Amino acid sequence: MTRLTRFTKTTAFKLSLLYIAVFTVMSGVLLVYVSENTDHLMSEQVVQAVDAELKGLSDVYVRGGVRDLVQTIDSRSRHPDASLYLLTDFSGNALVGNIARLPTVVLEEADGGLRRVRYTRLGQDTEDVERQAMVRTFELRGGFRLLVGRDLGEQLHFANLLGNALRLWLIVVVVMAAITWLFVSRRVMKRIDDISATSRMIMNGDLSERLSIAGNNDEFDRLAVNLNAMLDRIELLMQSMKDVTDNIAHDLKTPLTRLQTRIEIALREAKGEEGYRGALEATLDETDQLLRIFNALLRIARIESMAPGSVVEPADMNNLIAQVAELYEPLVEDEGGTLEIDMPPDLHADCNRDLISQVMVNLIENALKYGRPETGALRIRLGGKEEDGRVILFVSDNGPGIPEEDQARVKDRFVRLEESRSEPGTGLGLSLVKAVASLHGGDLRFKNEDPGLCAWIDLAPVKPASSGSGNAEAGTGRKGEPNSE
Repeated sequence: MTRLTRFTKTTAFKLSLLYIAVFTVMSGVLLVYVSENTDHLMSEQVVQAVDAELKGLSDVYVRGGVRDLVQTIDSRSRHPDASLYLLTDFSGNALVGNIARLPTVVLEEADGGLRRVRYTRLGQDTEDVERQAMVRTFELRGGFRLLVGRDLGEQLHFANLLGNALRLWLIVVVVMAAITWLFVSRRVMKRIDDISATSRMIMNGDLSERLSIAGNNDEFDRLAVNLNAMLDRIELLMQSMKDVTDNIAHDLKTPLTRLQTRIEIALREAKGEEGYRGALEATLDETDQLLRIFNALLRIARIESMAPGSVVEPADMNNLIAQVAELYEPLVEDEGGTLEIDMPPDLHADCNRDLISQVMVNLIENALKYGRPETGALRIRLGGKEEDGRVILFVSDNGPGIPEEDQARVKDRFVRLEESRSEPGTGLGLSLVKAVASLHGGDLRFKNEDPGLCAWIDLAPVKPASSGSGNAEAGTGRKGEPNSE
């Protein structure tokens, strides 16, 4: 493809051609419309002026005859901007008027019709200048012929002005098209080329690249913002997939090795049916643990792959918290603790009810395992509130809490602090809570209290159109901290 062919296929070139075509047609139509209407208007004015002159001269002829008519024509024709007059006798000799030369056929056809003729005006400086005029010719009694007309010089001059204006306007249109092409090629095409270059880098595997944003909030900026958000989502999903595979490769290696070792020992050392049965039962327990880990990883991956907002609907948080509390209150009491609810009336949020129920279950189980105080009874509080345009759901305990430096790390997969190694678990519960919170546009946060730990997530409140309850705004706002008194 030659450089010229490549140039003619650009959007800038096509837009410039379209610009020229559209504005040329529009300008032509406008100027033709103005020209025709102006010509028609001026022609009507000429006709009206000629008819008015004829009526006046007719009245003069009727009242005073040829003598008064000659005097009147002679008087009127002396004015510099006078109409055209010519009075001839029956032999065609000019008696009075301001016309020097005129086609004889005009006087011969004295039928009163309107004619466009060429003439020369009588005068010292105008006898050699041929002009155009609109005239009427009448035959009077006695063989006299009267011609009255109006010069068309002004009308023709105006038509020339319109023609010159059209030519000038076409030049302006071409110049404007060139300026438009320069603007489009330098600015718009540069933005398009930047998008294409960034896209190529992303296709080559660099998912960290993002489209540039000029900051003027035009169509390209809005497109770049949406594409960057899409790329962020794709990168998050790719990173999530990588994390899952890395977790499976590294963190599941130990239980699989332990499982293999137990089978080998059983084959080598087990004696009798009881020995093999014990080895199989231990292997089955280890397999169940592996399946639980795999299921948790797959559930987290599925949650992270969901589009934000695709699974939400208005939900009654009071009813949800009440059902979770009813399920876990006996378990907490069996552990010698108490489960309290702290909920304001009529709290609603846009969320996936099943996933939020799982979040509250995971946080309560975490509190049951790791929230026991050194002395005294376990106390777990779960509840919610609306703050800064977000709905806060929290679970707090009166245990030892989590050190500040470990609060971010415990959200990662398979992370278990040293203090929790003695308790059964996979280290995936808080990762699932974090994934659900991110799906709802929020986050999982912790706050050490005195004593205990408060863990919470934030959700969007129900908009008035979705429910009569809830906050009138569903903005993201600042994520608040629940009061755990």
